[in-house]
Amino acid sequence: MKQAAQRPVFLNLLQIRLPIGGVLSILHRISGVLLILAIPAFIYLLQMLGGGPQGFVQAQSHLHSISGKILVSLIVWVLIQHSLSGIRHLLMDMDFGYDKFLARKTARLAFVLSFLLITLTGVLIWL
Repeated sequence: MKQAAQRPVFLNLLQIRLPIGGVLSILHRISGVLLILAIPAFIYLLQMLGGGPQGFVQAQSHLHSISGKILVSLIVWVLIQHSLSGIRHLLMDMDFGYDKFLARKTARLAFVLSFLLITLTGVLIWL
């Protein structure tokens, strides 16, 4: 009778090295959750905007504050990352980019494009 292989007692997740596509996939899931969690902030702003001219001024003051700019920057960052990862996943669903070389290349492209778009929109938000 064979002995069962000993299973690891402690699995250190920080030592696991995922490929870049795996990292992008995890970030896609995290960004989706963060977008869902941002919905109450959007609803609050829309409620203020529907309150007439005073509500518009109040919403504008919230958005132009430091905390408002940080929140908008984070939401835009998450939205860009999620969108580009989603486009990559849709292309993979259409059988484009499944070989290892192309999958790594599209994952890197998604990271580079997201960094460029985030930088561009960050500059526009903070002006």
